[in-house]
Amino acid sequence: MPFTTSFNSLRTPALWILMLSAFVSAGPAVHAQVDTFEFQTVEQQQRFRQLSDELRCPMCQNTNLTGSSGGVAEDLRREIHRMILEGMTNSEIEQFMFERYGEFIFYKPRLRMETLFLWFGPLIFLLIGGAAAIAVSRKAGQTAQKSPELDHAQREKLQALLKAKG
Repeated sequence: MPFTTSFNSLRTPALWILMLSAFVSAGPAVHAQVDTFEFQTVEQQQRFRQLSDELRCPMCQNTNLTGSSGGVAEDLRREIHRMILEGMTNSEIEQFMFERYGEFIFYKPRLRMETLFLWFGPLIFLLIGGAAAIAVSRKAGQTAQKSPELDHAQREKLQALLKAKG
């Protein structure tokens, strides 16, 4: 009888939904491809990993070549592998990618005339904001320290008001 009870519990819709979602969510992990590239030296393999980590997939949003399973990323990894085996340096490979895909291919844009604002813009805004905050706080401090002087007529009026209330 206990077997029947557990078997009947499989018929509940919630359990079926849970099992189905487990199978569906496991699909991408099973389907993920792993690139296997042969290298002649460990240094070449390390260079490949470094370049794949530093270069962005042009078709994916915010994903490097290592983390992307897109077709373009696979092509670029094969291209990097080929160029490393041909003896190209990292800077030559990066230049090739830059000429082909532009500055977007790099996670960290290079320091060039066109990217100066990317590198120093936040610092400039921080300095401007800090200067504005200091100016406002100084002005507020100066107005708080200066109490307005009352002339003779205003003092008499104030005294009369205080006597009337008190």
